[in-house]
Amino acid sequence: MEILVANKSHVKYAETVCNLMYESALKRGTGIAKRSPEYIAKKMEEGKAIVVIDSNRLIGFSYIESWQHKRFVANSGLIVDPEYRNTGLARKIKRAIFDLSRKLYPESKIFSITTGLAVMKLNSELGYVPVTFSELTDDDEFWKGCEGCRNYSILQENDRRMCLCTGMLYDPEKHKAAKEQSVGDVNTNTNTNADVDADSAIRDMIPEKVLSPKRIAQLKKNLRKIHLI
Repeated sequence: MEILVANKSHVKYAETVCNLMYESALKRGTGIAKRSPEYIAKKMEEGKAIVVIDSNRLIGFSYIESWQHKRFVANSGLIVDPEYRNTGLARKIKRAIFDLSRKLYPESKIFSITTGLAVMKLNSELGYVPVTFSELTDDDEFWKGCEGCRNYSILQENDRRMCLCTGMLYDPEKHKAAKEQSVGDVNTNTNTNADVDADSAIRDMIPEKVLSPKRIAQLKKNLRKIHLI
């Protein structure tokens, strides 16, 4: 098994990637930003994707998108072949695409929106914190990708300020500032900031009028599980 930065030799797997994305969305019961094989192939050719190959078979993938003149970067389309799930491969792909993003876009903020606890936990391990949607890109093209989700009407009704997804952000400037302080100060400030950001995100993203009290309680429980609140 090899985890590689994609190149033009991997274009032959583009159709497989699209099929895996579609099957994954069906299983989760949610929508996904639809991408054509041509779009995926371009990401591969540009070296803006990670592929996992096992005996000439593609078993994992993720790619990078940039928004607002590269101010924001999103790691998208993370998929793992069903036969290789629950093996820790998703975590390895997540780390690889994150590291590639930091290399290609060192000044960019990296963000994610997700309803999945597993993805939230992986993001947290990489240094993401929950934020309100107002702190994410306002690029219409990014949000247009949400149209395929069954919860898109909720996003529209709330003027893209909130939905069932949790927004998470890695800000390189904040991490750079933290590293310049002593180890003790870094631990104190990081924990404090995470608590404040998490509380703010919860208040702004899951109002009573959008989610039931039961759903709100579940989201808070999920954040506590990954030690964000």
